[in-house]
Amino acid sequence: MKRHIPNTMTLLNLLCGAIGVIHAVNGQFVGAALFVFLGIFFDFFDGFFARKLKVQSDLGLQLDSLADMVTSGLVPGVVMYKLLDMATLDWGGSDLSQTIGLPLIPLIGLLIPLASAYRLANFNIDTEQQNYFKGLPTPANALLILSLPLIMEFQNNDAFNVIILNKWFLMAVTLVSCYLMNSGIRLFALKFKTYSFKANATRYIFIMLCVVLLIILQFAAIPLLILLYIAMSVLDNYSSKL
Repeated sequence: MKRHIPNTMTLLNLLCGAIGVIHAVNGQFVGAALFVFLGIFFDFFDGFFARKLKVQSDLGLQLDSLADMVTSGLVPGVVMYKLLDMATLDWGGSDLSQTIGLPLIPLIGLLIPLASAYRLANFNIDTEQQNYFKGLPTPANALLILSLPLIMEFQNNDAFNVIILNKWFLMAVTLVSCYLMNSGIRLFALKFKTYSFKANATRYIFIMLCVVLLIILQFAAIPLLILLYIAMSVLDNYSSKL
């Protein structure tokens, strides 16, 4: 019976992702973000329970990536599509866009699910990524993308809104996020073999900074935390070589 617990959590992740897609397509960014956050919660605990119950399996690995493809790949891609659509309303439509029935520039946002699929497939066949990640994990990238409409919705700062709804900014975020997911940058995983501070100093410091910055900056902290996560990982890699 216990072997079904992790896969049930994974399927709940997939269900949340499917509901998130519906919200994203309808431009309901808060609803989409809520179900992505809930899906990421289930994504964390499916692996946690699989390790604790010692029921890890190849089926669970494949199922986890399929669920992540929807929750952390497709939903942020659709959200970016909708944001780019909002940001390029004044660009008009070309003959090609009229032919396919969709504006062309917003389709750049769909590079995110393509890059996510490539990353997840690579992760499944890479035997090295047990205690660390190679490239930005798809859930972290999803948080980055989903934070943008949440900043506009809840912080309603004119300066933030102008930046976020700038078509060049959104295209840059899309391309950079696609690169980061498939880069060779070695990033630490939030997995604890022991709970000693010395063995997990980087993880504990990062978690504490997350709490402080989220309290102070709210959703605007998320892009900063992604940058901090990458910077701390690079420093940790450098110090481990000394």
